[in-house]
Amino acid sequence: MRAVFEAHGEVLTVPAEKGEVRNLTNTPGVMERNPAWSPDGKWIAYMSDYDGDEQWDIFLVSPKTGQVVNLTNTREIAEESPAWSPDGRYLAYMVKPKTSSVFEIDVYDTVLREVKHLTSGTASDRMNVAPIWSEDGKFIVYTQEQSKGTDSNLFVVQVDNAQSTLLTPHDGERTYSANDISPDGKHVLITSNAGDGYDNVGLLDIASKKIHWLTQDKWEVSGESFSPDGKLLTYTANVDGNTNIYLHDVASGKAHALPLPAGVNFVEGRTSPFTRDSSRLLYFHEGATAPGDLWVYNVADGKSHHLTHSLVGGVRSEDMVEPYLVHYPSKDGKWTISAFVYVPYNLPRNGEHPAIVYVRGGPAAQTMNTFGRFVQYMANQGYIVIAPNYRGSTGYGKEFQQANLFDMGGGDLQDVLAAADWIKQTGYVDPKKLILMGGSYGGYLTMMGVTKAPEMWAAGVPIVPFVNWFTEIQNEDPVLQQSDLATMGDPVKNKALYEDRSPINFVDQIKAPLYLLAGGNDPRCPKTEAQQVVDAVKKRGGVVEYKVYANEGHGFAKVENQIDAYKRVADFLKAHVAPADCGCSLNE
Repeated sequence: MRAVFEAHGEVLTVPAEKGEVRNLTNTPGVMERNPAWSPDGKWIAYMSDYDGDEQWDIFLVSPKTGQVVNLTNTREIAEESPAWSPDGRYLAYMVKPKTSSVFEIDVYDTVLREVKHLTSGTASDRMNVAPIWSEDGKFIVYTQEQSKGTDSNLFVVQVDNAQSTLLTPHDGERTYSANDISPDGKHVLITSNAGDGYDNVGLLDIASKKIHWLTQDKWEVSGESFSPDGKLLTYTANVDGNTNIYLHDVASGKAHALPLPAGVNFVEGRTSPFTRDSSRLLYFHEGATAPGDLWVYNVADGKSHHLTHSLVGGVRSEDMVEPYLVHYPSKDGKWTISAFVYVPYNLPRNGEHPAIVYVRGGPAAQTMNTFGRFVQYMANQGYIVIAPNYRGSTGYGKEFQQANLFDMGGGDLQDVLAAADWIKQTGYVDPKKLILMGGSYGGYLTMMGVTKAPEMWAAGVPIVPFVNWFTEIQNEDPVLQQSDLATMGDPVKNKALYEDRSPINFVDQIKAPLYLLAGGNDPRCPKTEAQQVVDAVKKRGGVVEYKVYANEGHGFAKVENQIDAYKRVADFLKAHVAPADCGCSLNE
């Protein structure tokens, strides 16, 4: 048995016991994601785009011969998340034309080479995602998400006649997502906040539409998979940025956590993380001091063994900085904000050190206890790093996640500024050596910070940011356009809000030198957003540097570009905000 996985945009396999990793794909200029074995093991399906443009096609690769076939070959239509039917004849996937805001569900017949539309005519502010096959291949369960992100439903669609039935009728706003279907086809393993406002796991009876809740926690619990024999299921619990895997016995209702190290752990493998006899489980572990690796867990004896080893080149886990989990009050007193703080080893508490406030993207996401290459590198150079989970973050319940709706760049920015205030009070940091840095929505908040609180910052590093709500909505992918309209409101009626929360309007306030990074094919935050800042700062005689990676999209997937970007930013920060003991200078 071999496990299939994706790393650095390539599809690879590795024996489930021990052995060498085998590279199946290595196509220049493309990213490859979501690999899935066919039931007969003859093919692996995956999705691939072109230089980060997110116009995905569905491909097949033979693990035996390496032959690659482009099944869809539609440059103006994106197909995503391929899922095999149990008999291996059909592939279900999400499909979206480039100019559309809607994902529909299609099924491809690999024998007749025909496409069948299972959903169509979906409203412009809805997306049909994550198709899951029943064991008999007769129906598919999918999730329909609303653009605002505060409401979703589950549907079951019959494959033969494309008739969909709503499984989750409800009043008000609730989120439901489907994770797996039981082998007997009677239940759907779901994740939902319908119980208490926090994501929890339940079993949805397809016939009665009733939910039996398996968890009722005040953290984020997410469903994963059934074992092939149906006796076990898995879910993960995210507690303040650390996740663990739980095995739940369906008959007894009892669950136990796997004995795993701190960090982010989740089951891996499509279509199932279990071996066919349900005796072993494939999972992924990543921690602050250890990049992501695959492991195999033995259900009988509770022991795990390594499949992959990501740390190479003499780099040791003990040389990495283990973060502290800290909490501080928001400025308005409404929330407790959590953050991970990385303090370089043996750092004297003398008030002389620089600190980076590292802002995550999103806007709905969470900074987890994972391996941050750039964060670890800068910590090893003498920089303290604080990474806050500001309001709007997932992982802390419905109310906290929705706290920045129609207030983007408002309360969430204040939570980021409060992180800077907190780190200054530790006694390590020179208040004149604060750096603000982030990517995507974090790049937006970085720009908001250097314009709205310009006196705080010695440098800013916005990565793939957007800076103008009007031009962002005009130029971004239609799916994101619908999301932004749903979370910011109408740009005409809310014009004053749009203007106040567009940092491009306040570039004249910037005092910190900036380094901006962008992707040439970014469909989410087009490079024209960063270019606006560069042009405006240069016009005013400010200090700004800029690098566009022409063959990248939203973030940098290619290793050589990551290394180049990290080096550029590190050199920029050392020049403008030098570590206390490195002897660096502006003239270096």
